[in-house]
Amino acid sequence: ELIGEAAAYGIDSRDGRRAANVRGALRGVADVDRITARIALRSARPRDLSALRDSLARLPELDSALHACEAALLLEIRAALDIAPEPLALLRQAIADEPAAMVRDGGVIASGYDAELDELRAIQTNCGEFLLALETRERERTGISGLKVEFNRVHGFYIEVSRTNADKVPDDYRRRQTLKNAERYITPELKAFEDKALSAQERALAREKLLYDTILDALAAHISSLQRIARALATLDALAAFADAALRHAYVQPSFVDTPGLDIVGGRHPVVERQVDDFIRNDARLSPTRRMLMITGPNMGGKSTFMRQVALISLLAHVGSFVPAQSATLGPLDAIFTRIGASDDLASGRSTFMVEMTEAAAILHGATEHSLVLMDEIGRGTSTFDGLALAFSIARHLLEKNRSLSLFATHYFELTRLNLDYPECANVHLDAVEHGHRIVFLHALEEGPASQSYGIEVAALAGIPAAVIRDAKRRLRMLENQAVDSGPQADLFTSLPEPEQDVPMSHPVLSELADIDPDALSPREALERLYALKRLAAS
Repeated sequence: ELIGEAAAYGIDSRDGRRAANVRGALRGVADVDRITARIALRSARPRDLSALRDSLARLPELDSALHACEAALLLEIRAALDIAPEPLALLRQAIADEPAAMVRDGGVIASGYDAELDELRAIQTNCGEFLLALETRERERTGISGLKVEFNRVHGFYIEVSRTNADKVPDDYRRRQTLKNAERYITPELKAFEDKALSAQERALAREKLLYDTILDALAAHISSLQRIARALATLDALAAFADAALRHAYVQPSFVDTPGLDIVGGRHPVVERQVDDFIRNDARLSPTRRMLMITGPNMGGKSTFMRQVALISLLAHVGSFVPAQSATLGPLDAIFTRIGASDDLASGRSTFMVEMTEAAAILHGATEHSLVLMDEIGRGTSTFDGLALAFSIARHLLEKNRSLSLFATHYFELTRLNLDYPECANVHLDAVEHGHRIVFLHALEEGPASQSYGIEVAALAGIPAAVIRDAKRRLRMLENQAVDSGPQADLFTSLPEPEQDVPMSHPVLSELADIDPDALSPREALERLYALKRLAAS
């Protein structure tokens, strides 16, 4: 079901038709939650209300698509999608099919909803018809065949009669203007129509605004039911998206256990695999006896991709999705911490290394034994020995104190010796081979440490000039020869000096206080010594 009947949280990925029906019914459904919030704030626009109307109208189709579902979560969603008849009826009756963007533009309230508004609109649209009908009636009533009903901007509406027929004018005609060859009159009926016609548009807009505010007030009474529907639609939309991805990309249902760890077989990166032809699948296994993977390998070998795919698979599983793998078994996770990438923070005056250390500090203070930690090349932003020492100490802290499930990628090959003291730290590497003068990345995760970083070969792939590459290779050979001539490298970690004891720093004020015998001081002397201590503290 939507994503796994056993776990009761999902659309049956074995039956694509059901998922397709739900996705089809969701098309055209607006952001009901946002519209509801705007209604509560009285800031909803006409097209928000028309979108809400159309969305509520699609609820029966969604209910039909979920009719055969038996998973508990889907039954809850179906019950929450129970249509709200009052707001839907109001929106259907009151809001035009295609309303204007703003109320001030008019054309928002549907015809037939308000008689007064309909009359004002009719005055605007049927003005010509009314004048022709009035002209016909007055000709018949007065017997003046040349009578005309007309309008100008100066005098408004009027009835024009030639001088020769002035004696036939009825008593209810009131002279409005005298011309050389004609007289212009107005009647009570025409005056009343004129008052309506000249102010009809303004009054219609004011009436629409009043009616629109009344509609918002009426909808506000249904905020709670609209929010319930919005939450159900959002959950169903997420499940339908999960199901669609699982169907299209062959995701599998993860399983969960109570013991800490994760076991991913044939894992894939859900984004990268869509951009390459043959994505190399990799396994990942972490457990209480294998808490850290020390990942080495060449640049561009796939270390960061592997770490990210493990994190993404874990995240997808815990939010209710199938995962891109052949199988995935996960223990409890309370957080995923990452220290990946390099960037500075110029606005705050923090260097790349400072940003890196700040994030590492947050991880060391916040990670628990149920956390997943990703550390990518920690310590690379400073000198070699500083970075190596920090990377070693951070890895050891994660193993000893945090005891988190950790993926630790590094180019410091000295760190691969950690597993001699910590059996729960396993060495793995992303493999690569040299073919002629080129390097071929295999992107396959193998047990054990890498042999080298292939940094110069990667630089050549990046387009570094050949002369620079040749010089770099000569320098590398020279450095390697110097390292051989100087004897075996000293062990950086087995003969560590004793940790320094935390010695409290002495402050002059404290020293001065220690020398004072309060019982031997007079009140005046005590006050002088107090001022002296204040000056000493300020300095």
